Amino acid sequence: MRITQALSAAAFSLCIASGAHAADDLKIGFVLPMSGPHASYGLQILNGAKLYVQQHGDTVAGRKVTFLVKDDTGVAPEISKRAAQELVNRDKVDILAGFGLTPSAFAVAPLSASAKIPMIVMNAATSSVTTKSPYLLRTSMTLPQNSAPMAKWAIKNGIKNVYTLAADYGPGHDAEKQFIKTFTEEGGKIVGEVRTPVKNPDFSPYLQKIKDAKPDAIFMFVPSGEQGVAFLKGYADRGLKEAGIKLIATGDLTDEDVLDAMGDPALGLITSFHYSDAHDSALNKQYTEAYAKAYPGVRPNFMSVAGYDGMHLVYEALKKTNGDASGDKFLDAAKGLKWESPRGPISIDPETRDIVQDIYIRKVERRNGRLENVEFDVIPNFKDPGKE
Repeated sequence: MRITQALSAAAFSLCIASGAHAADDLKIGFVLPMSGPHASYGLQILNGAKLYVQQHGDTVAGRKVTFLVKDDTGVAPEISKRAAQELVNRDKVDILAGFGLTPSAFAVAPLSASAKIPMIVMNAATSSVTTKSPYLLRTSMTLPQNSAPMAKWAIKNGIKNVYTLAADYGPGHDAEKQFIKTFTEEGGKIVGEVRTPVKNPDFSPYLQKIKDAKPDAIFMFVPSGEQGVAFLKGYADRGLKEAGIKLIATGDLTDEDVLDAMGDPALGLITSFHYSDAHDSALNKQYTEAYAKAYPGVRPNFMSVAGYDGMHLVYEALKKTNGDASGDKFLDAAKGLKWESPRGPISIDPETRDIVQDIYIRKVERRNGRLENVEFDVIPNFKDPGKE
């Protein structure tokens, strides 16, 4: 399924990159992991962006929209930087977009700043990303934005001491730091902390150490994808649930891209997040149906929605500037934009250029013959607390 989607994305990329461009084409250069262990990130973001263009037309403010896609393969900041340099200097793109992982966004942000080119981050979730260039906007999330609500929910539901486990890179540090800050401020106790390698971690020794510590719960964050499946398997195999140790996390753990692969061990998991494909709104129903038709066999996830909303941001900003994508005019038009997304109401904070959105508390349930993240509580219009 993913191989087919990858080939489709590659063909799309080659098609638009090789065609002749009119002088007034709006060229958007995507830097994304289209291969390697994080290939699903790039595919989901690009799927969402393409779907928006399919639904709203390939012309905005008199300019034809074209995509140029560069594969940065994942956690490879030098490749990301080189790809962005080629897009800006050789291909003369008007806007940079994508950025599946924080190291990629950090590597490219200085180029955005020096070239004064708009840069739209559609996943990388470290809080400080938007501080790295005054021309950078984000339509995804931050980890503190999702972990703070989880900490408050835990306290309200009788969880008094927690062991934290987080991947050892920017988003993991952010998730861990904010959870600990909020949880302890609310009266909770942290009984242990561990950071795991970003690439190919063996969770077994960490899980045994946590089991021996006997906390009420584990709060964990690992990159969305196969690591979450591996962690959940280890959690089940080592009997932590039977030992009374709950598992709470940000919604990266139960991402729709891997939720089906998790199977019954995922049932009952509580997570905090900004999007579920089961979100109950008319717009999300339209979105998920259109996505299923465009990409059969692939469930839309939070990255696809970030790509979709990223293109909405581009279109609405260009309508305000009459097609002018120059950095200062584009940023002035984008700041403060508000709209209804498949995830719910969102806006761009005019001061931080980051996203403000509803955060949901969800529980994994089996509905309609599949596992779904079912929302049962909401924290509305939540800003990134990592910038406070």
